[in-house]
Amino acid sequence: MPTLQIRNVPDDVYQALAFRAERAQRSLAQQALIELRGAGAGQEGGRRASLLAAIKRSLPEFAAAPSERPEALIRSDRER
Repeated sequence: MPTLQIRNVPDDVYQALAFRAERAQRSLAQQALIELRGAGAGQEGGRRASLLAAIKRSLPEFAAAPSERPEALIRSDRER
């Protein structure tokens, strides 16, 4: 398995990584690996965001903003 060594890490980055590692009860190396994997998965996030935006655009307008308040809809349904 390949290895990676990072030098001259800024103090604030190191402290933040150490905090997250301690909170998750992981070593620094484990936490760094998890965050690197997450960053790699984030490359697909742009595609996901564009798909979600397309879905939202395709929804009818009334679904996004109902004309009546939910309470009024429930009350009228109960009165039927």
